[in-house]
Amino acid sequence: MKIRNLSLSRLDMVTVRLVVRAAQLGNLTKAAEEAHLATSAASRRLRDLESALGSPLYERHSRGIVTTAVGRTFVKHCISLLQTMTQLDGELNDLKQGAVRHLRLCASTAAVDQFLPQLLADQARAYPKVIIELEEQVSGGVVNALREGRADIGVLVEGPDTRGLETRLFRQDELVLVLPAGHQLAAVRSPLRFDDALDEQWIGLTTGASLLQQQQQAAVASQRPLKLRMQVRSFDAVCHLVAAGLGVALLPKGAALPLVRALKLTWRPLTDKWARRRLLVAVLAGTTDPAIKTFVDFLTEASQTTNNKQSK
Repeated sequence: MKIRNLSLSRLDMVTVRLVVRAAQLGNLTKAAEEAHLATSAASRRLRDLESALGSPLYERHSRGIVTTAVGRTFVKHCISLLQTMTQLDGELNDLKQGAVRHLRLCASTAAVDQFLPQLLADQARAYPKVIIELEEQVSGGVVNALREGRADIGVLVEGPDTRGLETRLFRQDELVLVLPAGHQLAAVRSPLRFDDALDEQWIGLTTGASLLQQQQQAAVASQRPLKLRMQVRSFDAVCHLVAAGLGVALLPKGAALPLVRALKLTWRPLTDKWARRRLLVAVLAGTTDPAIKTFVDFLTEASQTTNNKQSK
């Protein structure tokens, strides 16, 4: 079916919301009520839109409506448009109330779980007119967000290709082996190497995570397979699966220890050099925005102060 070119100028936000809610509810009458429209008026809006598209957005049934393939694509982009408009509205309101900048921070899970909460609280007190929007991603996703213009500042674990970015040291962390209570490796008194646990079933993070990549590279270097049983997105989920006896895991110490205590797990340090990692602050090369540079300075100076205290 050929779809006609649609001029966005013919769309209004009432119709956009109506399209989305009709799809979500599967019921035009309920969607019309939410939009404070008569059902006939809502139906006319959708018919006009479908006529402009040259394709139906919904299949009508006695029990309600179901989106077509064209409808699903259209609804997906309408949702994105509504989210953008909501974000715009929020930023404009912040500006009216005195905020001077919005900065988009994209950070790895290791940074979010271990270091950023207190830093962002300190930043909010020091710079109350700068609003930070935080998105959590794997380290490779942080790099992509910077390159694609979806983030102003990134915090990531060293490892992904950072060509085209300027980086500065943020923090260092240590990877530890997380084990179920009573696991045989917990009783080993001598220092453990990653290789010592390669016979175990592993709980890992999702593909693209720097931590998973480090484990896979270490297993390849040992010429042994990494027996990856399950993959999840969060450190919390990893620890709950370890607690259920489904495997062992490798996690940053700062994020792991509170979960280890809460779930009555155990942990062991590793002697492998690669288990000591560097986290970086990154921006696009050539960035000159004063607000971005000030925030990067804030993060790295706070990091230097913390590192100095820990070294004393």
